[in-house]
Formats: sequence, structure tokens, C-alpha cells
Amino acid sequence: MRKEKELAHATVCFLNKENKILLAIKSRHIGEGCWNGYGGGIDPGEKPREAAVRELKEETGGVITLPDQLEKIAEIDFHNTKSDGGIFVCKVHFYLVKQWQGEVQETEEMLKPTWFDIKKLPLDEMMPADKKWLSIALSGKKVKAQPKLGPFQKKLLEDFEIEEVDSFDED
Repeated sequence: MRKEKELAHATVCFLNKENKILLAIKSRHIGEGCWNGYGGGIDPGEKPREAAVRELKEETGGVITLPDQLEKIAEIDFHNTKSDGGIFVCKVHFYLVKQWQGEVQETEEMLKPTWFDIKKLPLDEMMPADKKWLSIALSGKKVKAQPKLGPFQKKLLEDFEIEEVDSFDED
């Protein structure tokens, strides 16, 4: 049986150009087999924006951006139920990136990088909660939510509310 990864804090970046969003298929960990943005866990002592920049570089094969070039679009507290019934909450900071340097490469963790029209995202092939909040956040609104997911984050356990906010606490 595969071990379920637990994270308390993570980041995800969506590269954005000409009304398109870059997604890739996660090959492992949370989101495995789903189209996703680029990101991962926040290391001890690291700020969310710093982690986002580091993870973006690692998962794209070298794309470079700066923390102040990240536009925070969402803060989602995922309540994850594990196979043993335990629950862990992972706060994920989502960013839109419109300026970067370098070319995106397929990496061991992120397969088939593909540009999708912002209005035609493969939501049925993404993480289950993304279908409800992502299009709202990509339309220019800032959102918070607290979805509840089943083991390995494959199933949304119940409907959830989306809160539109003016800003986020500084990270």
C-alpha cells in the first residue's frame, strides 16, 4: 500500500500568458495523475513566496521568477482524510505568474507541460476541489476555501463555500 504524503503548508504556481495557463501531470505525491500547477511543500523557515519560487524552478526544469512577481489568487485549507481515518490540514498558497525567465521542461515530477485556454481547463482531470474554485480565482477574484477530501485527495467529500476576499495576510 502506498504511503499518503502529509503536508501542513504548500504552494502552487500557475504560469499565465495570453489567456492560457500552463499545467502538467503530477507523477507522484499529492495530485498524482492529475493536471496541476507547479508547487510543493514549504520548508521550515521558508516563506510561501520563497517556496513558490524554489518549487517552480525545481518542477519546471529551471524557470526563474521573483517573489514580487507572484500574484496570490487563493488560499485554500484542504482538510484531507487519510485511509486510516486520520485528518491533516494543508494550507496551500496559489499564485499566478505572468513574468518569468527560461523555458519549461518536462521533469520527473511534472509530465507533459501543456498550455490550456483559461476558459477550457481540464477541470475533470484536475484535483477534485479545483472544479469549484479555480475558474473564479483565475477570473481575477481572490478566494479562500476549506474543502474536505478523501484518501489520497481523489474525492471531494462534501460541497464547500468559497469566500471572496480583498487581500490575504502577508506571507
